[in-house]
Amino acid sequence: MATVRAYLALTKARIIEQLLVVTVPAMMLAQRSVPSLWLVLAVLLGGAAAAASAHALNCVIDADIDAKMARTRKRPLARDAVPRSHALVFGLVLGAASAVWLGLTANWVAAGLSVAAIAFYIVVYTLVLKRRTSQNIVWGGAAGCMPVVIGWAAVTGGVGWPALVLFGIIFFWTPPHFWALAMRYRDEYAAAGVPMLPVVAAPQRVSRQIVLYSWAMVAWSVLLVPATSWIYLATAVVGGVWFLIAAHRLDRAVHRDEVVNSMRLFHLSNTYLTGLFVAVAVDSAFGWPVFGWPF
Repeated sequence: MATVRAYLALTKARIIEQLLVVTVPAMMLAQRSVPSLWLVLAVLLGGAAAAASAHALNCVIDADIDAKMARTRKRPLARDAVPRSHALVFGLVLGAASAVWLGLTANWVAAGLSVAAIAFYIVVYTLVLKRRTSQNIVWGGAAGCMPVVIGWAAVTGGVGWPALVLFGIIFFWTPPHFWALAMRYRDEYAAAGVPMLPVVAAPQRVSRQIVLYSWAMVAWSVLLVPATSWIYLATAVVGGVWFLIAAHRLDRAVHRDEVVNSMRLFHLSNTYLTGLFVAVAVDSAFGWPVFGWPF
């Protein structure tokens, strides 16, 4: 049983949950209603396997880093609970299985996108960017944006502009989300030799970058309005203002040398993203006429 739990831990199941939260709304937006239950379940299963593959392979590569950080030192490879070679095979098999599954149950466009996401996360983010640049999470985070594109492609067989807008929302959301976390665990990232922005830059610069990306995220979220109705519009405006207030409060506290609780923004970012995509799902489920171009 301990071995099963160790392999499950390699998949980072909690992160997978978040990835799947954005996939279903993207599928619903593509359908502008509720897609077939079979297709939804098939994409969720394939997407979960693809994400699990990427996370397991990431654990193989980052075992040395994980062993140095209190937040991650209990991961299976960091404590030698699973042989590294076994974890490597586990990750590769999951990736191959997820691609075949998505190709057979959805379409090969979705399958190809899932393979691209895994490759990008492992090669571009983990191997190339993570240990070399403070912009690691900015560009590497693009892999975490792919579930919405995969979900859209599973329904339509292609990639439409609303899918790219959803991609952009998550892209701009990622830096504030992870930099808030990295502010809290700055010393651990520094000890592990990972140049996250809070490790190599002054807190004032980090908080200002968080504000800038937050504004970009909220502004970008408005671009989805033509494909939705008032439900999404109201949520995007209220949620966006809420997030911007929190980001500016963090920035103000940093510049005043006050005690900073960056984890508050980290947790808020999860709530914001979930709420925004729930609004996409509800909006699509009702299927009311969209604003379209022009508004």
